[in-house]
Amino acid sequence: MKNTFGNSVSVTLFGESHGAGIGAVLDGIAPGIPVDEEFIAAQMRKRLSLPDISTARRESDRVEIISGVYQGKTTGTPVSVLIRNENARSGDYQPIAQLARPGHADHTGYVKYGGYNDPRGGGHFSGRITAGLVAVGAIALSALHEKGIEVATHIARCGGITDRPFADDIAADMKKLAGREFAVLDDAAAQRMREKIVEAKKDGDSVGGVLESVVTGVPAGVGEPWFDSLESVLSHILFAVPGVKGVEFGDGFGLCDLRGSEANGSLRVKNGEICVENDRMGGIYGGISSGAPLKLRIAVKPTPSIFKEQKTVDFINGTNEDIQITGRHDPAIVHRCRVVADSCIALALCDMLAQRFGTNYSGESI
Repeated sequence: MKNTFGNSVSVTLFGESHGAGIGAVLDGIAPGIPVDEEFIAAQMRKRLSLPDISTARRESDRVEIISGVYQGKTTGTPVSVLIRNENARSGDYQPIAQLARPGHADHTGYVKYGGYNDPRGGGHFSGRITAGLVAVGAIALSALHEKGIEVATHIARCGGITDRPFADDIAADMKKLAGREFAVLDDAAAQRMREKIVEAKKDGDSVGGVLESVVTGVPAGVGEPWFDSLESVLSHILFAVPGVKGVEFGDGFGLCDLRGSEANGSLRVKNGEICVENDRMGGIYGGISSGAPLKLRIAVKPTPSIFKEQKTVDFINGTNEDIQITGRHDPAIVHRCRVVADSCIALALCDMLAQRFGTNYSGESI
């Protein structure tokens, strides 16, 4: 029953969707990292629900820093954050307490914890738990920023509508995305995506999407062969996010349709550094960063809580039933997952960088 990710730098999640609160403990983070509470709040806002295309549940998501920060910087001891639940409506779930909602962890969670789990709003399986990831992820992003490493994610596809890919000027696109609550590079595509989400909502249904992330500034040599490859570690934390069902690096599955001569790219020396022209591997070779931008894509399934009648089972009595979900739910979660992806990537990289260069790599020397 493990709720901790990471080795040198680790994050532990706690709480339930309708409990008193949720949060995270960030351990192993170096001392001296700036902790900007305004930046944390800005990151939390990116995860908030948006009018018309998100759940009607409104939470302030104010982050309380309980430990590990003094005079605006990390102390080197565990950073603990708490986010209180203020707008839970547990009564919405009582009529269907014994019915497994299709696409959810109701039945598997019941089996895993022997019926002692808190099922309200998905309990510990809820996407609400990602708020803690975003809070401590903001500290990890700040640590990376101090080392010249930047992370950005946009909605590459949603409801069948495709955004343009990152341009050659990645820095400009990153800057553009930083100020957007709906992280799409092409304004026309953003409008059509929103329309698709609204259409699904009117039908009592939902849509999924694909996120595309890029990381610049990661030095060459980060990662391990085999079981702790950079792809493995990034995938590990990203697959923990509710709704994520696929992760690919570079051209991913698209490489399967190419010949080796097309997929390999060409090694060249430019400005005294080795680089790969036409890099299709996402900046990772043999599980180790090449120094080129890391590129990955993340598949996010349609929100499983929909308002259409569905077939299910009563997992207590063992009977077939029909279910009609009520309450407040997102017709899409991909736009809210964007900042969660950034946070997860940052946390994983902090851990991998600490293993490569030492635990104080991201901290400030005295």
